Amino acid sequence: MSDLSSPPIQSKSSIHLWWITALLIAVNTGLFAWQVITGMDISNPSTVDAIRWGADYAPLTYLAEPWRLFSSMFFHFGMIHLMLNMWALYIFGSVAEQMFGRFYFSILYLLAGLTGSLLSGYVSIQDSYELIRTGIPTQSLLPSVGAGASGAVMGLGAALTVLSLFPMLPGQRFVLDKKTLLMVMGINLAMGFMISGINNAAHIGGMIMGALLTLIWYAGQKYGKNGFSQIAGAVLGTGLCILFYQYCMQQVQAISPLWQGLIEWIK
Repeated sequence: MSDLSSPPIQSKSSIHLWWITALLIAVNTGLFAWQVITGMDISNPSTVDAIRWGADYAPLTYLAEPWRLFSSMFFHFGMIHLMLNMWALYIFGSVAEQMFGRFYFSILYLLAGLTGSLLSGYVSIQDSYELIRTGIPTQSLLPSVGAGASGAVMGLGAALTVLSLFPMLPGQRFVLDKKTLLMVMGINLAMGFMISGINNAAHIGGMIMGALLTLIWYAGQKYGKNGFSQIAGAVLGTGLCILFYQYCMQQVQAISPLWQGLIEWIK
């Protein structure tokens, strides 16, 4: 992307163009600092601390505390995890916010993050069905604790990548480098499949929602229906998240006894 080297945070003349991104970075960083001050390990938070601060554990999320689908977007497993996500948020967010506008950028970020959490939960549900079918309690089939802003951030990356594939819009401020974006997103996906501990389902979920909302937004820009496309994207994205959540809840009913036991075990 040319002009992708976003302005430095200390520049008052430029930060006002992407202050939602700066606010998200500040909130994530501030929460992490608060967690460390109150006793959380700065490099390797325990499962207990992760659960305490709102991480997503599918049995707990779907049987008792659905708010974890959202809160997990603001918890990170150590300083390195936080720094990588905040750097990516800075790179993608400072550009995406100026291109989409603050309202649609915020909607895209939140819905991409929620979709990532939902797809991660869906994978945990399917793994639990497989666990019941085989009766073999392998570690890979047990629900894991997940968190981080990466689903939302990958949604932003997918949004910019989709835009790079289409002709530039009149007045578009940034020239998006298609090859660079495809390479970056491809590397991130490949790492998710090759390295254990990375929640690739959250990445893929965020990317799908980011791409979908971008297609709606681009069509609105192309045909002079910007206001309508933004509302349509927000409504459609929210509706899809609700439907996906309800579908997951239906799937959970059959494995509820197993998950109840897992909740007692993790406590």
